[in-house]
Amino acid sequence: MKSIKGPGIFLAQFMGDEAPFNSLDTIADYMAGKGYKGIQLPAWDGRIIDLKKAAESKTYCDELKGKLADKGLEITELSTHLQGQLVASHPTYNMMYDAFAPKEVHGNEQARREWAIEQCKLAAIASKNLGLTSHVGFTGALAWPFLYPWPQRPAGLIESAFKELAARWKPILDVYDENGVDYCYELHPGEDVFDGTTFEMFLDALDGHSRANINYDPSHFVLQALDYVQFIDFYHERIKAFHVKDAEFNPTGKQGVYSGYAGWADRAGRFRSLGDGQVDFKSIFSKLSQYDYDGWAVLEWECCIKDSDQGASEGAPFIEDHLIQVVTRAFDDFAATGADEEVNKKVLGI
Repeated sequence: MKSIKGPGIFLAQFMGDEAPFNSLDTIADYMAGKGYKGIQLPAWDGRIIDLKKAAESKTYCDELKGKLADKGLEITELSTHLQGQLVASHPTYNMMYDAFAPKEVHGNEQARREWAIEQCKLAAIASKNLGLTSHVGFTGALAWPFLYPWPQRPAGLIESAFKELAARWKPILDVYDENGVDYCYELHPGEDVFDGTTFEMFLDALDGHSRANINYDPSHFVLQALDYVQFIDFYHERIKAFHVKDAEFNPTGKQGVYSGYAGWADRAGRFRSLGDGQVDFKSIFSKLSQYDYDGWAVLEWECCIKDSDQGASEGAPFIEDHLIQVVTRAFDDFAATGADEEVNKKVLGI
């Protein structure tokens, strides 16, 4: 068995306009001071990484890695969550999604999509230049507005959506394959791929593409009332990244899974800081270790109650305490008989 790496942290939710959250240098110092050993970089934020330059220059990547190594940090993965969202977007969300892209493509869905696709491809090459083998992001969504079948969906609508989704992603995934990098989709409400069944539909439409993998995040499964531990049994071969995020689901006589019209603090399902929710992380870390997951455990902090500084401070030791140093010998080796085949036959009476 192999050991999980960590603790790591995703920087996206911490970026801001004031120090230490407005540059890679200062936020890296901040996170290293909290006890993190890895940082996941949002590839859409030019203050963190110049994605185009990283794809073009191995020297730039080596210098970036060296600067972080001096602080005791590694890059866990790059993220194109925002760009991936724009690879496939339903027109309903066009005005809101424009905020994810440069102004020059606002109001032009095709130009915005082409920009997003190019960004995702650049991230594959940049990941290779940085010595990374996994990458995280979203699939985007064409069918999400039709999640609940009322009014009745036209026959074949979902099949058409997944066929188109796969057609858009296959050329991107081919670039990831050329660069030896796995694209790990975060299965997330708001994406067409949000649970195990939809991941299988996507994978089928991609003819089982080897680079289409999973960024495992149990918080999104808690909010769907999905068995997030058994999920690992089903899909462990495709889990190549891990967001450590907590959540709780407290249905009442007034609301349940569909509670998204309420504010975050008032929903039946809500994200929490590590240890404050309901996720059974001991079972998760054990299960992932059992299946030889040797990637990073990366905190994605989202909480509607606790301050981010406290969340970050508590997150590193929480992950550290859950990391498992896997066994190197069987616990009952002391009772080994050292028997050979002939002895085995005699024991069996054959």
